[in-house]
Amino acid sequence: MSSIGLQQNLTQTTKLTPAQIQVIRMLELPSIELSQRINEELQENPALEEGRDETLVEEGLNGPEDEGYMPDDGYDDGRQRDPLQNEDFNYEQYVSDDETPSYMLHQQYSPADEDRREVPIIGGSSLIEELKSQIYLTNMTKPQRHIAKWVLGNIDDDGYLRRTTEQLVDDIMFQEQLTVTDEEMEDIVRQIKQFDPPGIASANLQECLLKQLEVKMEENPSDSLRLAYCILDKHFEAFSKHHFEKIIQKIHCTDEAFQAAVQEIVHLNQKPANAFTGSVYETQRETIIPDFLIEERDEELYVVLNTGDIPELHVSRDYSEMLDEYSKMPKNAESRQAMQFIKQKLDSAKWFIDAIKQRNETLMTTMTAILKAQYDFFLDGEETSLKPMVLQDIADRTGYDVSTISRVSNSKYVQTRFGIYPLKYFFSEGMTNAEGDEVSTREIKKILQEHIQAEDKRNPLTDEQLVTVLGANGYPIARRTIAKYRDALGIPVARMRKTK
Repeated sequence: MSSIGLQQNLTQTTKLTPAQIQVIRMLELPSIELSQRINEELQENPALEEGRDETLVEEGLNGPEDEGYMPDDGYDDGRQRDPLQNEDFNYEQYVSDDETPSYMLHQQYSPADEDRREVPIIGGSSLIEELKSQIYLTNMTKPQRHIAKWVLGNIDDDGYLRRTTEQLVDDIMFQEQLTVTDEEMEDIVRQIKQFDPPGIASANLQECLLKQLEVKMEENPSDSLRLAYCILDKHFEAFSKHHFEKIIQKIHCTDEAFQAAVQEIVHLNQKPANAFTGSVYETQRETIIPDFLIEERDEELYVVLNTGDIPELHVSRDYSEMLDEYSKMPKNAESRQAMQFIKQKLDSAKWFIDAIKQRNETLMTTMTAILKAQYDFFLDGEETSLKPMVLQDIADRTGYDVSTISRVSNSKYVQTRFGIYPLKYFFSEGMTNAEGDEVSTREIKKILQEHIQAEDKRNPLTDEQLVTVLGANGYPIARRTIAKYRDALGIPVARMRKTK
């Protein structure tokens, strides 16, 4: 007979405050989505009002113009306390002059208001939006659909989901405060991997290619497709290293059959996200508005936060005065309930304003660090001027966490004199050339691509010959690195580029 007893366990968990959650979500929003988010909050919270607080203006407190840019990497826990936990709350904290909105940081960095502009460009429809629409074709429940949309946000630009189940479960608990089991997450990811385009959300290249072959074999189960599947399934590592003769010996096929299978593999898409992007006339149009502008004044470059249609916000004076009136009334159930409602709305408004302020400060600090790190590129626009830079480099410059830099750089764009670029464009790994200088891998890829474009197509350069060519240009690179860069550029091997 089993006995029933009590057991006490001590565990450590991380719980975010409402203000911290607000900031995290705000960081991920580009300007156009932030404007929509503000409109939603204005409709939901009557204690939040648009425009400058005229009472403060009349009192000579002009607000943002008088405030400097003060980057802050932390959170002020004092401002995040829930006043409901303190019966003797201080009414002054709701109407203090210190609450003058200071999140509009463009005053110090931008030119005159008449020079401010939106610079929209037309791009293809969002792959993520297309994938989200496919969620409703599944049998997922409403909570599962919410999780699935969050998972889609972790798909990278190439269309891969490179996060493990454990990482996804931990992250959604941290970011969304949702508890999801490994089994539930695996089931949702499994369903997402059935979406179009084939291979989307794959964990690696092998899985991506195999999924595309499965779809093709459902339509046309040919011998060449079946052989291609066998090669990638059983001999992927050998195939990636071009050990073709060994594979032929192991699978006992003819050279002709092997070449036919290779042709099937070559025509697969290594980046499933690219399969969705077509002509702008074939896909839905969307407007991309840059979040930052790089402008030159007095022969110096400056970052301007493009606030666009983002309005100034302030806490409602009417609600603050209403709270003051209720605080002087005799305490009863009705007055306490009214005070609780008003406090909740005031706190929500203050948290929202603080979240926008923190977002803009973080964005400005991060983009300024990127500008300083890639200053030469912003001067001349030459891709070869880009320096090797990873997220950790900007994290070290700003003092922010790498995850914060990642959120800032995701889905954000900057307008330069040479065009509009996603912030992710400025991040790349590097290597040391023959002169001992660090150069960006993007620069090397560009030089590699130029040599391949200029080659004699009747006698294309092999990877070994490309090693010699780049070595002569001061870039000592191994053959396997050449192959990796060539694959990343979508360039086939020499024999596949050969023409008669």
